[in-house]
Amino acid sequence: MADRQEAGYLRVAQAIRDRIADGTWQPGHKLPNRPALAAEYGVGENTVRQALEILLAEGLLESFRGRGRGTFVRAPRERHILPRTWTPIAAPGRLGLTPAGLPTSVEAESTAKVAAPAPIAARLGIAEGGLCVHTEYEVLADVRCVLTATSWEPYALTKGTPVVLPEGGPLAGRGVVERMAQIGITVARVTEVPRPVQLDRETAQLLGTTPGAQAVRIERTHYDTGGRPVETADILVPAERWDITYDLPLDTVPRT
Repeated sequence: MADRQEAGYLRVAQAIRDRIADGTWQPGHKLPNRPALAAEYGVGENTVRQALEILLAEGLLESFRGRGRGTFVRAPRERHILPRTWTPIAAPGRLGLTPAGLPTSVEAESTAKVAAPAPIAARLGIAEGGLCVHTEYEVLADVRCVLTATSWEPYALTKGTPVVLPEGGPLAGRGVVERMAQIGITVARVTEVPRPVQLDRETAQLLGTTPGAQAVRIERTHYDTGGRPVETADILVPAERWDITYDLPLDTVPRT
């Protein structure tokens, strides 16, 4: 029985490979749903799921959830540049998430009074469980998520002000530097720590890649003139399609 089930999902996987190889299913083609594939190949839906997981891991297919959801024949990956800079004028807006040469939009959802987990509290210099404003960002290209970011701001800094929600009020979407300036806080510097990570199943599906795929998590923190952290964020960048470039302005005035 187990051998027949194994042979079943391998047979389905090969049949789909053949359709991709002979051009029947072109890049971008949306596959039928699992019940339809199961009926076509005379197998159970679990067998179809196993076959699709193999092809996702091989990079022949990609799967998306949310808007534009489904499983598609994967096109060759075009690489894009995500520029990073410490100059607010050069990278305004939401966390500087502005890919070069790729039209995108941003969806964001903020929640006030969220307890900070220990790692975030340590980065913000507040007590574990301290209240924060928590914002989830998804950067979309052709309605598909290509980057994500999670931002945390100490609630004590912005409560009762018009800028308490990064995506609400008069400066919605204008970024940390401009919003903090509105309430008298001057952001003086930013640190970024890139770390290699592997994507879990849920995040990989959101980003249209395979579980275990490599990514870079940028831990970014804004500080005021007194060295106090005023915001920290995790920016998740899939390694297979992004090159991260850093623009580091230099002081051109000769030193004596």
